[in-house]
Amino acid sequence: MIDRTVANVTCLGCGCACDDITIVVTQDRIAEARNACALGIAWFGDGTVPAETRVNGRTASLERALTEAARLLTGATRPLVYLAGDVSCETLREGVAIADRLHAAIDSLAATAATAVLAAQRRGRAGATLGEIRQRADLVVFWAVDPSARYPRYGSRYAVAPRGVAAPQGRKDRTLIAVDVGEALGPADADGRLAIAPADEVDSLEIMRATVQGRTVGEEARFRAAVELARRMTEARYVAIVTDGEPGTTSADPARAEALVTLSQALNAPTRCALSTLRGGGNRSGADAVLTWQTGFPFAVDFARGYPSYQPQAGAAALLGAGEVDAALVIGAPAALPVPVATALARVRSVVIGPRASAATFQPAVAVDAGVAGIHEGGTAFRMDDVPLPLRPSFEGARAALVTVRALRERLGP
Repeated sequence: MIDRTVANVTCLGCGCACDDITIVVTQDRIAEARNACALGIAWFGDGTVPAETRVNGRTASLERALTEAARLLTGATRPLVYLAGDVSCETLREGVAIADRLHAAIDSLAATAATAVLAAQRRGRAGATLGEIRQRADLVVFWAVDPSARYPRYGSRYAVAPRGVAAPQGRKDRTLIAVDVGEALGPADADGRLAIAPADEVDSLEIMRATVQGRTVGEEARFRAAVELARRMTEARYVAIVTDGEPGTTSADPARAEALVTLSQALNAPTRCALSTLRGGGNRSGADAVLTWQTGFPFAVDFARGYPSYQPQAGAAALLGAGEVDAALVIGAPAALPVPVATALARVRSVVIGPRASAATFQPAVAVDAGVAGIHEGGTAFRMDDVPLPLRPSFEGARAALVTVRALRERLGP
């Protein structure tokens, strides 16, 4: 028997942050997530999460856990705060306040898209909301990415299928081009394809930009198709270049990220163009936004001098790898941590507050399980295009992450 349904729920399973989900709750369990894709269904699960509190591996009261966490963090010489996934912007903001009070370094999952962020800082960025792309784009170029695996509803909600001002018939009025770079393939149902060897990718982008700008370039045989695509893009009314901001576990090529940014900018002379950078879920874009409005910087911020400074080459992985950190606070789901960060945290005494904290692979000194933002807690999260969305919880969890992190912050003193 259905207890209740909750409409217009926001899913944080990926960066699309679909906000048209209807959750069906039966006996305090999620029985159905209507409209959700397979990734979203897996993210919601049945809504249950652990509700444990542990100190040094043993069950403890919340009072003792917070006391021990405060002692560990205030006694550290070089503390680190890491903003992980599945918590609200309001909770993330408390994390920034803690880093400020501790004179700590602070980093987040936003660092997984560091190359794209740094390229935009150097060159600017011609971006757009997903809603504008949905309404305006008549030519969509998927650059070395097929969203169907990691962002399943991107095509159906934004860039391909929906009807818009410039595409009243939806997919029929849009042209899709797949740029395949090595084994990184675009969508299988594209209207046209361009294959580029990985070693030629940056050169191809630079030649395309030169073509758009009307500069004469040598058209070697292997670049002719890229030149033709550039010319085709200048003839469209509105071009969307879609690329993955988090293509893998290894660092992306900074030259590639900058070349994509500058090509999209150049296209705004003969036509209109937006670079749509895909981002992962769990409100990692929210971590980027919160750190930026609190400190002026999106990731890798250091309060050691008493004020925020930007250290983009010395983020959490680098600090942990160099052995500089002697205590860490992770706010959010530890399962979302990048492998280098999670591995290095095994060598540091740490505190974890967030969803499934007790299941962390690196055995924190203090682990406090909390609810998942968007399932058990309300607040705000950001979509991959930096649009804030409200979170509508389906039911209460055993403990709220926001309340718990705020209680820790208050224990650290003024």
